[in-house]
Amino acid sequence: MTDSKLFFDENETRSAQDRNKDLLIRLRDQLTHAKANTPYYREHLKDMDVESIGDLSQLEKIAVTRKSELKTLQKNNFPFGGMTAVPTGELQHVFLSPGPIYDPEPGTPNYWRLARAMWAAGVRPGEIVYNTFSYHFTPAGFMVDSAAKTIGCAVFPAGIGQTEMQAQTISELKPSVYAGTPSFLKIILEKADELNLDVSSINKALVSGEALLPATRKFFSDRKIETRQTYATADIGLIAFESNPDQGLIIDEDVLVEIVRPGTDETLPDGQVGEVVVTTFSKDYPLIRFGTGDLSMIIEGQSACGRTNRRLKGWMGRADQTAKVKGMFVHPEQIEKIVKRHKEVLKARLVIEHDESSNDLMTLHCESSSTNEVLQKQIIESIREVTKLKGLVKIVSSGSLANDGKVIDDLRKFD
Repeated sequence: MTDSKLFFDENETRSAQDRNKDLLIRLRDQLTHAKANTPYYREHLKDMDVESIGDLSQLEKIAVTRKSELKTLQKNNFPFGGMTAVPTGELQHVFLSPGPIYDPEPGTPNYWRLARAMWAAGVRPGEIVYNTFSYHFTPAGFMVDSAAKTIGCAVFPAGIGQTEMQAQTISELKPSVYAGTPSFLKIILEKADELNLDVSSINKALVSGEALLPATRKFFSDRKIETRQTYATADIGLIAFESNPDQGLIIDEDVLVEIVRPGTDETLPDGQVGEVVVTTFSKDYPLIRFGTGDLSMIIEGQSACGRTNRRLKGWMGRADQTAKVKGMFVHPEQIEKIVKRHKEVLKARLVIEHDESSNDLMTLHCESSSTNEVLQKQIIESIREVTKLKGLVKIVSSGSLANDGKVIDDLRKFD
């Protein structure tokens, strides 16, 4: 890697065929490794014949492990749910994310792989990265720190808060790169204006942790700050990153990403909204078909920057759409069970509303070419058996349900 290179490495421009071939080899190796070296996957994959995975589409044979399960898994097998392949004392750091969920960081250089996103944002050796992500409890600060060191940059560990001191430090140190949330950068810039401080050295920003709104991007652009978004989580590290503004997020070369129908193990075709499910290739903390709980979709074509990997549209909401109805929890997985009982139903969405008396009312909207009353009665019975609640059924035409990843649409208002 040199500062004259446009791409972080040659993998970013390989063909889809070469990429898929490499991912399949790495997947088989990871499955074998995780099965042999981690208590959780030894049990989770006990019936899995690794050699039976002949192509990536066969990932559906493996049940998704969702982030929402981690709290219970870790409680039962503290601290990492039996999912790590190294002793806890040999890790470099241990973090605690909201949940609470414990996250390991092995000593592998650039473990979180954020250097690829930083490179795509134009960061090059010798620059100073002003890092406002927190170094406390969660790994965000260390993600940026290790990426900057991989590229060859100095890091100022600013953290958050103390806005006046932040603006003063930038005016004196003159870093060229900001890393943090977009909202905090905006606050710093406005504080600098108020104090008449020159912070124009910042010309690149790598942002994450919240939505980058068009008005905010324009605010930065007007100040000649090129801003790029990064999609990363405390469990996985980098998932996808932005190279050109508003052209989607390019999937990292070192993860395998699927879009899965919420509450199921079913991989959706490109263009369909579903849960982002990721397989990593870390030997220390192997995550296989890990459901992030985030909604997104694969968009067509490739980036104009020349990187050839598939792209995510961006964050489109949460996949965990569990709702409480009359004191009972209703889960997306239950809706999938109902659909599978009736082959005439192609797709379904549970709509929850208040009736005229403010009582909870469930209606299952089902895409089907059959409208006979017998089918409707059978589905109503399935709703009762699976959810232990009464519900209505509305048959709708094929393709009429919105492509937004929603399985449960809770329209109730509680204010």
